[in-house]
Amino acid sequence: MTYLEGVYWDLDGTIANTELEAHLPAFNYAFNDFNLDWNWDKSTYLDLLKINGGKNRICYYSKLVNKYLNNQEVNKIHERKQYHYINYVKRNNVISLKPGVYRLIKELQKKKVRQFIVTSSSKKQANLITNQLFVEFNPFEFIISSDDVKFHKPNPLPYLKAMKLSGIKFNKSIVFEDSNPGLRSSIAANLPTIYVPSNIPAVIDKDMKLDCFIDSLGNESSKAKVIKGPKLDGNYIDYDYLEKFLMKF
Repeated sequence: MTYLEGVYWDLDGTIANTELEAHLPAFNYAFNDFNLDWNWDKSTYLDLLKINGGKNRICYYSKLVNKYLNNQEVNKIHERKQYHYINYVKRNNVISLKPGVYRLIKELQKKKVRQFIVTSSSKKQANLITNQLFVEFNPFEFIISSDDVKFHKPNPLPYLKAMKLSGIKFNKSIVFEDSNPGLRSSIAANLPTIYVPSNIPAVIDKDMKLDCFIDSLGNESSKAKVIKGPKLDGNYIDYDYLEKFLMKF
């Protein structure tokens, strides 16, 4: 009999949309601090999101515009970007939970399902977002951030470390991811994964073997659509649906 024991949540784009809302302005503030004549617009940033990790995006873009930066310079710009991100999120009410997230997290908590976050963001950024979004309770047992692993998504290491810490078997677990690097990471770790897109257009590799693809978690007033996966009997993704999904594993 299938029994769901753990859910690993990605953070940015999965629990809340943050890229255009906070990360993008933080990058531009940092560029201005270093007198760089760079101002990423939405289109540029969406294209750069194909590259995982803020430092990698800065490095890639610097070569693209023939402004070569050494590792120390990239690190300093990225540190400043993180500073602006933290302050921007604190000052502005720009981050909110995606539809259905709070409902499902509360239901899983009642069902005694353990929950975790596996993110490419820093620990400081992840704690800031979760503390803002979950004021009444903290549903997450731990956070695996970019500070905790040598290799980040799409490498499977973040999820492999999370699995080791939780002690939960892969076929008793589910991952929620919104991006190509995140999907590659969780699938390589052999974890049952549900793809739920963010507000960022995602380009998923053609060879990606998705077991479940939904347009959202859904609510009573907004029905979720299953593109691939078990049939949805109600309006939204709930504990029973996750159990049904796990049956194939």
